[in-house]
Amino acid sequence: MYSVYILKCSDNSLYTWITNNIEKRLKMHAWEIPGWAKYTKSRLPLKLVYSQEIWDRSEATKKELQIKKLSREKKLELIWNIDY
Repeated sequence: MYSVYILKCSDNSLYTWITNNIEKRLKMHAWEIPGWAKYTKSRLPLKLVYSQEIWDRSEATKKELQIKKLSREKKLELIWNIDY
């Protein structure tokens, strides 16, 4: 299982990525455990604002790229239109 996720950073930038372990990845972003999340290091604190689980890595990568190509406005619409 993979998660496509968006983080809102303290500078209001949006960071999109995929992972197969979202809890571990969020700790890496927050520098609670060693990792390579350099972009987010200087943009703490972070807030998880979107997450979608996808079984197939290839499909998760496609979704990640689709989100990354969206304008900021469209990304915010995606985030706001989530049904919990």
